[in-house]
Amino acid sequence: MTITVLTGAGISTASGIPDYRGPNGLWKTEPDHLRLVSIGPYLDDPDVRRRSWEFRRASPAWTAEPNAAHLALARLEQEGRLDRLITQNVDGLHQKAGSRAVLELHGNMFGVVCLGCGARSTLREALDRIDAGEPDPACAGCGGVLKTTTVMFGEVLPEETLAEAVRAAQRCSVFVVVGTSLQVQPAATLAGLAAEAGARLVIVNGEPTPYDDQADEVIRDPISEAVPRLLSTL
Repeated sequence: MTITVLTGAGISTASGIPDYRGPNGLWKTEPDHLRLVSIGPYLDDPDVRRRSWEFRRASPAWTAEPNAAHLALARLEQEGRLDRLITQNVDGLHQKAGSRAVLELHGNMFGVVCLGCGARSTLREALDRIDAGEPDPACAGCGGVLKTTTVMFGEVLPEETLAEAVRAAQRCSVFVVVGTSLQVQPAATLAGLAAEAGARLVIVNGEPTPYDDQADEVIRDPISEAVPRLLSTL
């Protein structure tokens, strides 16, 4: 049996990180925050960049710990039963739990890249520069705009990462979706691709998704309880 898993923000809510599209999601409680993670406003407005840096500084991901669902997925890999762990999350909790076969579709919030020359650094370094008096730090090498190594709205997903995710979805015998509304493309199409290729599709999410009708099993229980229980039966 080959198992591939796709995770979204819902897997991290039990770790204290709010999701985006749920009933109490960030885009509903703080709709203006969407501008802070959209590439157009980010490039056009220095004030958006300043607020975006502070948004990242305030993220609970800095101190969050993996919950039972993250740990169960790490164990699945250690047991040799997980092919790929595809995630839409940028919080790094899968790696913190011990997972290594992780494909980060939307990048990682703890890295920083220059949009001019491609130079890499860390979010901690950028925040240190802000604390030292640079509210909108530019690339030290070329003066270009810096941003976290996350895929913002309006940007394309990393081509090779997406291609590997597609291959993993199409070759698995079981495809498990955890904590994602399956509304963001192209990540959402992975569930359909897996089902079309003959995989058993299991969706663990608190809210309905557009792919529930294609699923062999839909689980609405709390994710931190449902995932360990589900994986023990596969």
